[in-house]
Amino acid sequence: MDYTKIFVVIPAFNEEDSIAKVVNEIPQVPTKNIIVVNNGSTDQTQQVAEAAGATVLLESRKGYGWACLKGCALVEELKGETIVFLDGDYSDYPEQLVDVVAPIYNDGVDLVIGSRALGKREKGSMTIPQHFGNWLASKLLKIFYGVNYTDLGPFRAIRLESYKSLCMNDKTYGWTIEMQIKSAQKKQKYCEIPVDYKARIGQSKVSGTVKGSVMAGIKIIFAVFKYKFTQ
Repeated sequence: MDYTKIFVVIPAFNEEDSIAKVVNEIPQVPTKNIIVVNNGSTDQTQQVAEAAGATVLLESRKGYGWACLKGCALVEELKGETIVFLDGDYSDYPEQLVDVVAPIYNDGVDLVIGSRALGKREKGSMTIPQHFGNWLASKLLKIFYGVNYTDLGPFRAIRLESYKSLCMNDKTYGWTIEMQIKSAQKKQKYCEIPVDYKARIGQSKVSGTVKGSVMAGIKIIFAVFKYKFTQ
C-alpha cells in the first residue's frame, strides 16, 4: 500500500498534553499527512501539534463533525486515497493504524471500524454510558440497517471515494453513526478490526460530562430514525 496516499484526520480540543504522543506514534504515514484540526482549543494544542510536524487546521465552530469535515476537505484537495480518523487524547493505540487500513488495500473494503469491544480495554477506559451507547447503537444498526457492528469507535478508515459518496453533514456527536448508517444504505463493504483502548489523557468532552453523555445518546437515537425514514 502507498502510505503517501493515506491521510490521518485528528479532531482536537484542548489536547496539548496528548497530541504530540498521538502524532509521533502514527506509523508509516508521512507526518505532513497527519492533519490535526484544532477545534477552538484554548491551550497550546496547535503549537504542540505543529512542533510535532503535523499539518494543523483551525476550525472555530465547535463540534466533532465540524472538525472532521474540515480535515476531510483538505484530504480531498490533496487527492488522498484513504482517510483514517483518530482521536487526539491518546486513548487509541496509533501504531494499530497499519491493521486498521489493511482491509481496504487487501480485501477491497470501503469502511473499517476499529472496534474497542473486540480489542483489549484498559480498566476504566470506557464509561458505563459509553458501553451502553455502543450496545444500543449496535442493536439499532442491526435492526434498522442489517449491519453487524460492535462499536462506534472513532478509530476508523474509509476510502476517500467512498467517503465522498456519503455526503456527510453531521456537525457534532452524530458523525460516527452517520457514517456507519450511510455506508450501510449505500451497501458499502465494511468490516471491524479489534483495536485496543486505554484511559485517555485529560477529561473527555463527551463521556466525561453528564451533558455530553446525554447529548451523544440523543444524537445516536435520532440519527438511526432520521436516516431510516427521511432519506
